[in-house]
Amino acid sequence: MTRIFCAIVLLLCFTLKSEAQINTDQVLRVGQNALYFEDYMLSIQYFNQVISSKPYLAQPYFFRSIAKLNLEDYQGAEADATLALERNPYITDAWEVRGVARQNQGKAAEAIEDYNHALTQLPDNRGILFNKALAQEVAGDYAGARESFDRLMKVYPGFDGAYMGRARLNMTEGDTVAAHADLDKALELNRNAVNAYVMRADIAINSKADYASALADMNEAIKLQPHFAGYFINRAFLRYKLDDYFGAMADYDYAIGLDPLNSVGWFNRGLLRAEVADNDRAIQDFTKVLQLERDDARALYNRAMLYRETHQWEKALADIDKVIEQYPDFAGAYYARFQVNSERGGHLRDAERDYNKATELTKKAQAEARQKIKDSTDSAVGDANVETANGGKEDNATVEEYTSQMVADRFMSLLTVKNSTEIEGEYNNKSIRGKVQDRNITIEMEPMVVLSYYGSPTELQETGFYIKEVDDINSSRILRNAVIVTGRVPTIDDEDLMQRHFQSIEYYNSYLATHKPRSVEYFGRGMDFMTLRDYEPAIEDFTRAIELTPDWPLAYMMRAIAGYQLLEAEASGALQPGGSKKENKPDMMPEMRRARLRSIILDFDKTIELSPNMPFAYYDKGNVLLEEDDLTSAVSAYTKAIELKPDFGEAYYNRGYAYMKLGNRSAGAADLSKAGELGILSSYNLLKRMNR
Repeated sequence: MTRIFCAIVLLLCFTLKSEAQINTDQVLRVGQNALYFEDYMLSIQYFNQVISSKPYLAQPYFFRSIAKLNLEDYQGAEADATLALERNPYITDAWEVRGVARQNQGKAAEAIEDYNHALTQLPDNRGILFNKALAQEVAGDYAGARESFDRLMKVYPGFDGAYMGRARLNMTEGDTVAAHADLDKALELNRNAVNAYVMRADIAINSKADYASALADMNEAIKLQPHFAGYFINRAFLRYKLDDYFGAMADYDYAIGLDPLNSVGWFNRGLLRAEVADNDRAIQDFTKVLQLERDDARALYNRAMLYRETHQWEKALADIDKVIEQYPDFAGAYYARFQVNSERGGHLRDAERDYNKATELTKKAQAEARQKIKDSTDSAVGDANVETANGGKEDNATVEEYTSQMVADRFMSLLTVKNSTEIEGEYNNKSIRGKVQDRNITIEMEPMVVLSYYGSPTELQETGFYIKEVDDINSSRILRNAVIVTGRVPTIDDEDLMQRHFQSIEYYNSYLATHKPRSVEYFGRGMDFMTLRDYEPAIEDFTRAIELTPDWPLAYMMRAIAGYQLLEAEASGALQPGGSKKENKPDMMPEMRRARLRSIILDFDKTIELSPNMPFAYYDKGNVLLEEDDLTSAVSAYTKAIELKPDFGEAYYNRGYAYMKLGNRSAGAADLSKAGELGILSSYNLLKRMNR
């Protein structure tokens, strides 16, 4: 779906009479300043403070909805705009913001209602009229859309967007001549109207097969937006049609570099490679498509044909079987399987059965079968795969139509691509400023909350978390170092710092050898071992602390964390402190791993029993369950953590992560939106990537 954005700068000029005290006013102004300078994440934190102090005010919800809209959190923006309107229905801009948010979620009818409400107060507002016209077209109200576009042109005769919008409406209704005229007018008004070039190229391709003029328009579009993968895919299609194979391949390579998640680019490059008999690399491209779209029948069919070419019979049959499972009346798949069975030898009976089946289906519905064969075997690069302006295939499915399996597959595809692609991200700025959802970051769960001597504060979270028992320890000063509660433990690679902890361990060794053992010394030494990533002696020390003080929740918590980190280090072959690698051992038996996991979970359960109001024990337990794919139990643990700490952004993020993995898109999106609101930057990136 084409993304719709309103004029944010105009909205920033909106002011309301303040009802708050001076401190609240000041925080709100600082938030507005951050919003103006595109510090969207930071501005949300300021608006959160105002909302916490004065939840009856409309302004902070309204401004927070603008920030979320810019971060493409449309569900969150809609919710905040609704809260603002409940408190003050006369904020015209809030109706517009909610309309934009709803329109980007595919809620065209509801968006039109919001735009109509806003137009009662601003009847000639250009942005609202334009967005309403687009929504009317999506909703199928072509007459209403035409009326809105005509009104726009009357009030704003120099607005190129109105002509582009009406051109698209004309194309929808099949009047390409009128559409072309509108696009020419739009470009006359604005030579930088990139969508006009793309739409005019589309008309040239589909109405006249004029690939040369379409190529000229796509070249102009690429000059204006050189980082949009879809345009390179479109141009590759045109270059292919004009027999420029090298140019087409170069464009596919560049498009995939820009957007490794674009299955169209991988698929079309696979077709082109297959055409020039680069079979092995074509198979790799179709395999990448299937990582992104697990059941893509076209990719399965084409890969099967390539497996046949390279005499990989079993793999070819496996792919064809999947195609037949999806399309049991597709004669071409049976014929392909007949060919494989005929050529591999010793399977003539199977081949004969498939040949007869293919013949039967062909006779029964010859025309339909021919069309299906054409759709599935057409080797014309780019046919039915020309990119739309939002960078994907034309698809009328709305967000609400996604099945849970589609959501789960899409989520796992993101993880697969993260692990397999070697393309460097374009964004190197780690700042929170700007549209953080556009940064190419890895998709992974938020880490455990642990006790440590060190933490890594961020701009959005400058301090660690609070646990009463930790505060008591620090107040008593019975440990050699103060303990903090953090989810961001830095890697200690400074030799002097490491030496300090080795010396601390020696101090505890000497003290324990000459004094009556106390649990606190074992705990302190265990913390030093944890700092040095030496988990086995840390576990031993936490165990001794538990033996001496069996009702100490922090000792159980840290033993569980150390146990799980040791388990993960063993699985990955991590180096031990000092640089020596662990001795080679056979892979751990599944039964042994399960037993150790049960022991870790039991330690978290004991922590919860001794300190039932500690949200971090539930959260860390949830992380272990999530890593082990016990998703339902993980969701329950995170839910309890959130009940105890409603502003626990990491728990919202990981629960959203689990929901997405389960295929529950609605619940996952709601949690990711809340996590972003609470300062978890990666939430908006995952939300955008799931919405593509």
